[in-house]
Amino acid sequence: MRSSLIILFFMLMYVSAKSQKWQPGYFFDTKGNKVPGLIRTNPSGKGPIANEGFIEYKDNEKAKEIKLSASDIKYFVAGRDSFVVAHAPQNESWAKHEFDFVKVELDEPLKLYVYGGGSKGGGGFKIRPDVGFGIGGGSYGGYGGGGVGISLGNGGGGSSRITYYFGATPAELSQITPQNFVDVMSDMMADEPQAVEAIQTGKYRLDKMQALIAYYRKLKSSTNTKP
Repeated sequence: MRSSLIILFFMLMYVSAKSQKWQPGYFFDTKGNKVPGLIRTNPSGKGPIANEGFIEYKDNEKAKEIKLSASDIKYFVAGRDSFVVAHAPQNESWAKHEFDFVKVELDEPLKLYVYGGGSKGGGGFKIRPDVGFGIGGGSYGGYGGGGVGISLGNGGGGSSRITYYFGATPAELSQITPQNFVDVMSDMMADEPQAVEAIQTGKYRLDKMQALIAYYRKLKSSTNTKP
């Protein structure tokens, strides 16, 4: 158990460090224009517009960075990660911004999104070690459930809250909970029967979401490479 926590600690620290760096990518503005360059997904300081997440962009390493608020863009890609703009779902509030970015974790017909709020800057994907759970009320979509976010805090007065959502579009975000996890993820991963079986037999739960995602991607990769 101790060794697993140590590994998790270093993985989270790596993700946190990575999120601070400039990464090659692009964004689409509100008119649909694609703009390539370098993007920093978790800048510090205040954004251009109150209650909106933001990113920093520059077109080359020597250029001066500019801040782009969530309302300035439709979506962006930084490195291998894709993010779309979304409002907090109905009957729910986000710790930092009501209009922010969510990461597209799985781009399937029923998509898996991740929101990590409660950190500095925009996007909120500044992950800290020491895992716990935060529980709230609510019922979302046809799946229902209580509403659970995974809180990652350092015990020093701050934490980042990681919440998983599902939906066909960012406008249809519904939270994934322990109560709806099996139904939602079985639907999302229906094209890989082995993944569905693992979900329904209890091998994967909400607190093992990243392991499930890795397993699903491995199955899809194997399927796509078959003659």
